[in-house]
Amino acid sequence: MNQKDIKNLREKTGVGVLDCQKALKEANGDIDKALDILREKGQKIVESKKCRATNEGRIGKYVHANGKIGVLVKLVCETDFVAKTDEFKELAHDLAMQIAARNPQWLSEDEIPEDVKEKEKNIYKKEMEGDKPDNIIDKIINGKLEKFYDNNCLLRQEFIKDSDITIKELLKRRISSLGENIKVEEFTRLEL
Repeated sequence: MNQKDIKNLREKTGVGVLDCQKALKEANGDIDKALDILREKGQKIVESKKCRATNEGRIGKYVHANGKIGVLVKLVCETDFVAKTDEFKELAHDLAMQIAARNPQWLSEDEIPEDVKEKEKNIYKKEMEGDKPDNIIDKIINGKLEKFYDNNCLLRQEFIKDSDITIKELLKRRISSLGENIKVEEFTRLEL
């Protein structure tokens, strides 16, 4: 275990130096195992914080350079102390930029109205009518719906600054590193 490995692990996860050291020690210097250890630990932290009240936060904003796209995002956390940190402010800004760039329609697939889901299914079904057996068509439709969710739900989108993680994973990392429950409550994107 050396400083380079610790730095590498810290950059990949956003976790503190001591936690990276412990994970590397537990993994006998294997970075991939250390990543898995930190993910498991992070997931446990996220789950334990899910129910805690989020009464503080900030409004993230972004206006594109051409002045024709603007975004406001309401990002909440538990305390004003965390809301004032640079890491939280950066997260709010990054989320606003994400929304400007990728134009999600909903926060998660749970918010998509059933009629919209049915409309998408029918479009996919009509595209493939008569081409394949029904059981294969159903699998293809489910795959296309998942892709639709990935493109249109903020939490499922790939993060524009790191395509290896989704917005949901980014939030989990910040919950782990900041030690508080963090949620996107709402967002608005305006475009001329």
